[in-house]
Amino acid sequence: MFAYADAVAERFPTIRAGVVHASGLANGPSPAALLDDYRAEQRAARARLAATAIADLPSIAAWRRAFSRFGVKPTQHRNAAEALLRRLDKHGDVPSVNTLVDIGNLVSIRHAMPVAAFDLAGIEGSITVRFATGGERFTDLGSSGSVVPDPGEVIFVDANDVVSARRWCWRQSAQSATSPTTVEALIVVEGHHDTATQDVETALGDLTSLLAAHQPHSRARSYALSPASPRAGARQAAEEP
Repeated sequence: MFAYADAVAERFPTIRAGVVHASGLANGPSPAALLDDYRAEQRAARARLAATAIADLPSIAAWRRAFSRFGVKPTQHRNAAEALLRRLDKHGDVPSVNTLVDIGNLVSIRHAMPVAAFDLAGIEGSITVRFATGGERFTDLGSSGSVVPDPGEVIFVDANDVVSARRWCWRQSAQSATSPTTVEALIVVEGHHDTATQDVETALGDLTSLLAAHQPHSRARSYALSPASPRAGARQAAEEP
């Protein structure tokens, strides 16, 4: 369902990831209790940012180094976690989108790690994280036309060479974005920093707890990945009924 290509795992042995497979979802506007938690987390994150610059956060600094290693300027293309934190720091809030996106964004700003939710209805087969050849197709959110990724950039791609995410965790595709019709999703959290193993485990716990609280009829299974076990399913970390 989700795997890192050997070439990516070899060049980026620091990558640590967590994957949550959630089914039986009823996505839509976030309930009031989730919105309260989301706003509280944003206030807490703003307080942390008052003491530490975004670029100095270990997780963000590590992602900047990773982007540079596959030829992307990290100050031109921000990883998803840095983009969220910068919006929060500049505008004071991150607007609600839907339940799944809000859960992902809450966990992302809490741990300063990118979290992406993919609607599996828009993905054929498994997602593979690999280097682009330049022959894949990507449709940006809000766009009706597709483009090709730059050769060598890290992409999330399905069995039909349709790209779910460009520049690793910079931009998600229109096909994979969650919507009110999403019933099955894959949620991915990743980090490269020294404490990423522990932080990913904690983030997985947060994601499954939030899904249990705000998607009570769903079923969620979570897995932790590393270069030693680069495929989802190698080790199940948790399960919620």
